[in-house]
Amino acid sequence: MDKRRLIDLLEAPINALGYELVDLELRTGGRGLLRIYIDTERGVTLDDCEHVSKQLSALLDVEDPLPGAYVLEVSSPGLDRRLRTPEHFAKFKGEEIKIRLIRAQEGRKRFRGRLCGYEDGAVSIEVDGNMWQLSLDNIDVATLVPAS
Repeated sequence: MDKRRLIDLLEAPINALGYELVDLELRTGGRGLLRIYIDTERGVTLDDCEHVSKQLSALLDVEDPLPGAYVLEVSSPGLDRRLRTPEHFAKFKGEEIKIRLIRAQEGRKRFRGRLCGYEDGAVSIEVDGNMWQLSLDNIDVATLVPAS
């Protein structure tokens, strides 16, 4: 199962529990891992992570979307929060971010700069004085850069 279909499977149940599905990581193979990042307006505690983990474990046991064995982890977004949706990019406009693309754009897959906004399916990022428009569909991972 690919990441998009897994998000489609998990987003509604996580929302129904009162949380936002920020993003997820999926690693299959010998030691598989499904790491889910959740958030709320009040933040996320260890109890929140445990609660969501228990609820999702039952769903994942029934749906069985992943081949082989894997470890399920539920986590807060952390300081290097992932950005996935248009709302995420709008909320953190002006912040420093890092983006890794799926397919290179003008020979480049990695970007680090100031998030300038989101419009018409593209993220605007200023890198070293140059403005880039990166299609949301081509973004593999986007994260905030924690202030030093």
